[in-house]
Amino acid sequence: MPLETREPWRPPEGVRTEARRALAWIADGQAGGGFTAVGRRRASQLANGDPVSLDTIRRIASYLARHEADKQGEGFSPGEPGYPSPGRVAWAAWGGDPAVSWTRRILESDV
Repeated sequence: MPLETREPWRPPEGVRTEARRALAWIADGQAGGGFTAVGRRRASQLANGDPVSLDTIRRIASYLARHEADKQGEGFSPGEPGYPSPGRVAWAAWGGDPAVSWTRRILESDV
């Protein structure tokens, strides 16, 4: 069955938890000046558990793949100075590590 006929998908709880974490950090002013409205909308969508299309799954996977290197930056991990860094906030807004696994499972399911 083609992926397009299986949509939409609801974000799993791990993705929702990461997005809720991002929204709290955003509200606390920890997102940084470069944080985008797209990131805010994505965090809200995922935190709410709103269904997402295949196109959105692909966008999430693409964003996380491009920003994997941000995990090496200072302030990404708890206990580091500057935690949470703007990169960590953005990573969470797009669902973080749980979204990497989730989107990979979906995108590789039709191979």
